[in-house]
Amino acid sequence: MSEKPELTIKFLVVGGGIAGLACAIALRRVGHRVVVLEQHSDADILEMSHGGIRLPPNVSKILFHWGLERALRKVSITSRAMQVEIYETGEFIGTHQWEEEVLRETGGEFLFLHHISLRKILYEAAIAAGAEVRADATVVSVSGDGPHVTLTTGEILLGDVIIGADGRSSVVQRAIAGEDVPDAAPYQCLFYNTTIPGALMRADPQLAPFFKQPVETMFVWLGNNRSAVAFRMGGKDEFALHLWVPPTQRGLSDDDCWRGSLDLTEMRRQLGECEPRLLKMTKLAATPARVQVKMVPPIEDWVDEHGRMVILGEAAHPLPAGSLQGGAMAVEDAAVFAKLFSHLRDRDQISTFLHAFQDLREDRCASVVHTEQCNLYFQMMPTGPQQEQRDQEMRAKTAQGESVFGGGEASEQWEQLKELCGYDAEDEADDWWVKWGLLRERAKQRSLDMEAEMNIARLSSLRVRA
Repeated sequence: MSEKPELTIKFLVVGGGIAGLACAIALRRVGHRVVVLEQHSDADILEMSHGGIRLPPNVSKILFHWGLERALRKVSITSRAMQVEIYETGEFIGTHQWEEEVLRETGGEFLFLHHISLRKILYEAAIAAGAEVRADATVVSVSGDGPHVTLTTGEILLGDVIIGADGRSSVVQRAIAGEDVPDAAPYQCLFYNTTIPGALMRADPQLAPFFKQPVETMFVWLGNNRSAVAFRMGGKDEFALHLWVPPTQRGLSDDDCWRGSLDLTEMRRQLGECEPRLLKMTKLAATPARVQVKMVPPIEDWVDEHGRMVILGEAAHPLPAGSLQGGAMAVEDAAVFAKLFSHLRDRDQISTFLHAFQDLREDRCASVVHTEQCNLYFQMMPTGPQQEQRDQEMRAKTAQGESVFGGGEASEQWEQLKELCGYDAEDEADDWWVKWGLLRERAKQRSLDMEAEMNIARLSSLRVRA
């Protein structure tokens, strides 16, 4: 059972995606009151939340700890391996199996599922925990001065803390920083997210082998300024397909689009030279979502000047679209945030905890963002000596019966991934409380005790004089 705070307060969470719902669950677990404000309707969310998501061990273990393991296992599969191929030709480069020892140490697993399935689990868990989740509640302005948010309807909601969990185009981030930091960053490439019906793939002799692997496998294609990732998902019988391609060609749009208005022929035109199976998969695919991939510079301020507003998830540390750790960082944020506020005793601590949250998460998130940027470059490395060395090293390892991530540059990428997945979010918050939080509380108490003793001494002195 989670530790309960001596003082419970009201949090207004702007954004009802993975970050916002994870916050609601985590904060309700420690007893705080939570209202989540989601701008989209339930119908819009169903239309927008298509595609697959990968949950690495560092996030699945948090969700398991929150009591969601059974629900997750019903709608996900557990990945055991990765297969690497060349984007343009389909040449098999090699495989890597997730190390059982590493997975045991992390306490989690690699889970693959539909994005909408994850959101449904989080939504139901938040409601069951006692959070209020409001759809069609668009926030137009926020203020940390007497914390309040204003909706498009003119309704004003009051709270003790405002959490910006509203993604890259965050109204809370703009209010804190005075500018839209992600919007100003140039985009590097485009990300397409779609799905293919499993029955259609199994009916095609070239695509059926994707379903006949000895263990559940994620497929990665390395290309010249292009890359693809594909994996089977639990729940509905579908295959997820993620594509990263260069900036749009002339005559094609490049704005973010999450609704079903994209033309599949547009996505296929962006493929460039690719192997036949990828082309077939895109011909069978559902209408995709499209997102600009940006390398956003670090956002300096996560907390407002009043110490009553904070941003987290993609609003605080945007990752390249399609990153393995995208959803994971949001859930880690929620776990750390709630753990800190489980120690709340008086309102003077609120600002301290908000700044402690940024201190605790900033380096970790910056490191993850950098790693994900490097991973994307590794997958999309342009043709040249470095790309040739990468491919030759992996081919040599495969020829020797080794994992493609057994040494060299590829090994460095895998070691970074292991370090990322071994992180324990709640332990970090506990360590901060033991090392600094309690120290500050004791120092504050000593100061109060000394002040009380001095007041008693003054009173005694006055009585003697009298």
